Amino acid sequence: MAGPAGRVRPPDGVTTMIQQHYDLLTIGGGSGGLAVAETAAALGRKVAIIESRRLGGTCVNNGCVPKKVMWYAASLAHAVEDAQGFGIPASRGRTDWQALASARDRYVRNINTYWDGYVSDSGIDFIQGRARFLDAGTVDVDGTRYSARHIVVATGSDPVVPPLPGAELGITSDGFFGLQQQPENVAVIGGGYVAVELAGMLNALGSRVTLVALEDRLLERFDPMVSEVLEQAMREQGIRMHTGRRVTGLSRHAAGIAVECADAGIPGGFDTVIWAVGRRPNTRDLNPGAAGIELLPNGSIPVDDQENTRVPAIYAIGDVTGKVPLTPVAVAAGRKLAARLFDGKADSRVDYDNIPSVVFSHPPVATVGLTEGDARRQYGRDVTVYRSEFTPMRHALSAQHSKTAMKLVCAGREERIVGIHIIGENADEMLQGFAVAVKMGANKADFDSTMAIHPTSAEELVTMKTPVAMQDSAVLPDEGFEWQEAG
Repeated sequence: MAGPAGRVRPPDGVTTMIQQHYDLLTIGGGSGGLAVAETAAALGRKVAIIESRRLGGTCVNNGCVPKKVMWYAASLAHAVEDAQGFGIPASRGRTDWQALASARDRYVRNINTYWDGYVSDSGIDFIQGRARFLDAGTVDVDGTRYSARHIVVATGSDPVVPPLPGAELGITSDGFFGLQQQPENVAVIGGGYVAVELAGMLNALGSRVTLVALEDRLLERFDPMVSEVLEQAMREQGIRMHTGRRVTGLSRHAAGIAVECADAGIPGGFDTVIWAVGRRPNTRDLNPGAAGIELLPNGSIPVDDQENTRVPAIYAIGDVTGKVPLTPVAVAAGRKLAARLFDGKADSRVDYDNIPSVVFSHPPVATVGLTEGDARRQYGRDVTVYRSEFTPMRHALSAQHSKTAMKLVCAGREERIVGIHIIGENADEMLQGFAVAVKMGANKADFDSTMAIHPTSAEELVTMKTPVAMQDSAVLPDEGFEWQEAG
C-alpha cells in the first residue's frame, strides 16, 4: 500500500480493512497539521497526514494567501487613483478579473506543489481521503484502517451559511475565490474581519459594494477606535454601509438577488451576495463520538493549554479548537505539540497572551493586547491611554485623505503597555516589532526613550506624550459565531 513515504491511496473498490500503524497521524493537512507532522518526522518518527482536499488548508487555498494577493491588487488600484495628486499621470481602467484570478490561482498551485514535494521528501505519508474515527486509536479512510500512538485533529474550519430562506443564493469566501467574473453589484453580509476585507477589496477593484452587518459596529471585538475610523473610511470610499440589520433571507427577482431584513430590505438588486458571518469548526464528518471526543455546542473540540483533548493520545490544534483562528498560532501549536510528544520537552506549549493580529481591510488594522475597554475592566482606574490621529504623508497629496489612528493602552504606575491598536497605511507591517516589545513587557518610558524614525507613521507610537480621557467601551460578546451549529 505505501512505500517509506509519499501519497497513500486506498485502491478503488477495496473495502478490506488493511491496518497501518504510525507514531503520529494528523487529520488535516493545513498549517497546523503540516507543522506537527513535519516536526515529528524531523525527529525520526513515522508520520502520516490525512487530507481530503489540497495540502495547505484554508490559509493556502481559500484564505491568507489568495486573500493577500487580492488585497495587493486592491491596494495598487487605490495607488493608481492617488497618483494624479503626486503629478503622476495614471488612470484606472476596468480590472482584468480573469487575469488577476488566473495569476492568483497559479501562485496557489505552486504552493500546493511545493507542499506535495516537501511532505514526500520529509518522509511523511500523505493519505488522500476523508478520515472517520473508529475508536480512540484508529481511523477509517475510504475503506482502509490506520492506527497511531498519537492522533492530532487539525481539520480547521469552514465558512458558515446561515439556515435562512434562500441562503443558497449566496456564496461564501470560498466561493469568492472561485469567481471567474467580477461582480458588478455585490452585497457582503457580516461585520467581522472577512466581511470588511472582502468589501474593501471588491470596492477598490471596481465593484459596487454594500455591506450589511448584524452588529452595531464593524469589528466589534476590536477596540472601538478601530471600528470608528474603519467605518468612516469605508463610507468615504463609496461602500454603502448598513449596520445593526438582521438579515432574514435572500430572494431572487428580475432585478437580481434581494437581501431581506427584519425591519426592511436592503435597496438594490445584487448579482452576487457573499456570506461572511463566521466560520464553523470542521468536525461534522469525523465521527468523534466513536473516539470518545465530546464537542462544544459550536462544534469545536475543547483542549487544555497543551492541546490535549479529554481523550488520552488525541490532540487538537488550530481553528478546530475554537481558540485563536490564526495561521501562525496553528503552526506554533503544532510544533510545540510535536516537541512535547517526541523531543522530551514536557512543558512545551503555546503562550496565548498578546498574540498580534492584522485585518487586511482598506486601510489595514493591526492590534495586539487588550482593548481600552478590556484594560479598564481588568485594571479599573489604573489605566492610561494615549491616542493619535493624523493624515500620513502617503496620503498628503492624494485625492482621498485616508486617516491613520493609533492607541496605546497602558496599565499601572509604570505604564506597562498592555495594548496597541493601529489603523492606517502600513499598520500591518509596523506592528510586528512593537508586538515584540509588548510581549517583553515594555512600558511607556521604553517607548519614549526610543528614537523616532522620521518621517514615518510608526514614529507616532514613540512620540505620543499626553494621555487622553478614558472612554467607556462596549462589553465584548461571548466567543462564538453569528450562527452556531454543532458538528
